[in-house]
This record gives sequence, structure tokens and C-alpha cells, in this order.
Amino acid sequence: MANCKNCGRELPGLSWGASSSLCADCHAATVTYPNISSASSPAPTVQSKSNLAVAMRRQPVTVYLVGANVAVFVLMVLTGVSPLEPNTQQLLRWGADWGPLSLGTQPWRMLAANYLHIGIIHLFFNMWCLWNLGALAERVFDGWTYFLVYTLSGFGGSLASLWWHPAVIGAGASGAIFGLAGALLAALYLGKLPVPKEAIRKTTKSLLLFAGYNLFFGLSAGIDNSAHLGGLVTGFAIGALLAQRLPSSEEVWKSWRKNVLIGAVLLLLALAGYLRSRAHKQTSSAVYFEGSSSSVSFTRSTVCPRIAKVCLDAP
Repeated sequence: MANCKNCGRELPGLSWGASSSLCADCHAATVTYPNISSASSPAPTVQSKSNLAVAMRRQPVTVYLVGANVAVFVLMVLTGVSPLEPNTQQLLRWGADWGPLSLGTQPWRMLAANYLHIGIIHLFFNMWCLWNLGALAERVFDGWTYFLVYTLSGFGGSLASLWWHPAVIGAGASGAIFGLAGALLAALYLGKLPVPKEAIRKTTKSLLLFAGYNLFFGLSAGIDNSAHLGGLVTGFAIGALLAQRLPSSEEVWKSWRKNVLIGAVLLLLALAGYLRSRAHKQTSSAVYFEGSSSSVSFTRSTVCPRIAKVCLDAP
């Protein structure tokens, strides 16, 4: 007979050398489970999620938008574009907004310019604004609504810039960012969100201060305030319409959102067609591109500007 090696009790039916030498009581007391640590074994190491993983879970659209803007800038630098002061030829090559091209054979520039930045400082402050506003937008809108409002606002900002001064090269995400602020203002003020009124009041005040502060500094030379205003008006108008069904059931919301966004696209395309038609009918002297990079001086500020510079002269 064998004895239990733990308590010494005789183990009937087991001989010395058996694979198990614990009695039933002692064996039950030493059973372990894979998900429960014991005193004799070290506790599993818990690895905290990275900041990027947390951000991807909480605000994925903002992460993708910031990533897209940064990726474009990195590609520009890798192809030889100055990270501080890119010249006008380089900006046009990468898709900057410019009337003779945007209203001509390259209308895609009206969207591409919103992902193009004039130096790393310009990029940094725009992305800082986008990151903060995006965190709020992810809570108010669903992902597709957020992305489409951002895109259409940027398009509206480009249209306003082309209408105000077509002979200007412009770039930057701030028209889209202003549109995001406008849409949030409308949604919070006009919608019936399940949020305490005091929280809505404080957030609305912050958004108004953001818009007013940046528009004031947009009066500085070299900042395209028309794009800011165009984006703000576009975003506010879309947000005001969306707020009429905010909140609502998923089916009602998707139908209403589709109608609102389709209407906004058609209106913006009609405005683009009008501007293009007007540009073709103009009989003024042709403008020419001043190719020297020394003719460009960029204004920098701590706000999120869309930078523009008149570098086209009529003879």
C-alpha cells in the first residue's frame, strides 16, 4: 500500500511508484485553475493597452483623419519637399487649391487641398484642433456622419476660397475643421440630445470661442479666412438639418442623414459648377504663376489656419 505524501494517509489500490500519491482530500485541495493564480505561482503580467489602441477604440475616425494628413506630409518630405517652407511649385504638384486648375481640369484639388499643409507647424496646429474637436464629434455623430460632414465642409471651404480670391494658392484642413465646429454647434443647440443643459451650454460656449478666436486671427495676412467661413457655414447648415432627427431610431436616422447629405452634395456641386462657368466667362487678362519660391512668405500662428498666399499677378 502507498501512503499519501501530503498527509500520510494510506491510499488503497495504489502501489509505490504510482503516478498519483495524493489522497482524494489532498488532491482536491491542490487543484488549480488556469485563470486563477495561486500563492506558489507568479501572477500573470497585465499589459495595459497602448494610447493608440485606446484612441482607436474611442475615436477611430479622428485617428484615421489625422493619420491621413500626417501621411501626406511625410510623403511630401520624403520626396524632397521642405518640411518648413515648401515652395509654390511643390504645393501645386501635391494638390493645393488654385483657381486656374481647380476650376479648370483638376477639380479634385478642392478636396485634396484639405489634406495638404504648408510646413510642419501648420500641420501640427491643425491636427491639434482636429484631435480635440474630433473627440467631441465621435460622441455626437456616428462615424460616417462625422467623416462626410468633415469632407463636405472642407469642400465648402475650398469653394468659398475660390469664389473670394481664385488667384490664390490655398491649403490646409481648417476649412473642414471649422465645418466640424459648425456642425457640432448646430447639433448641440438644435438637437435634443440626452445631455444635461449645463454641459451643452459650456460646450457650445467653447465652440463659439474657438470659432471666434480663430476667425479673428484669420484676419492676419496669409491666412485664408474665406475658407474658414465657407467651412463653418457649410458645417453649420448640415448640422442644423441633421439636428432635426437627432436623436432618433437607427432606421429614421439613416434615411434622414442620407437625404441631408445627398442634398448637400448636390448643392455644393451646383455651386462648383457656377464658379467654373463664371471663371470660363471671364474676359480679364490671363494670370500667370510666379514660380519663384522667394515670392512666398507663410504666416504661422497658434490657431488652426488655412494658409493662402497671393502668388499670382495679372500683367
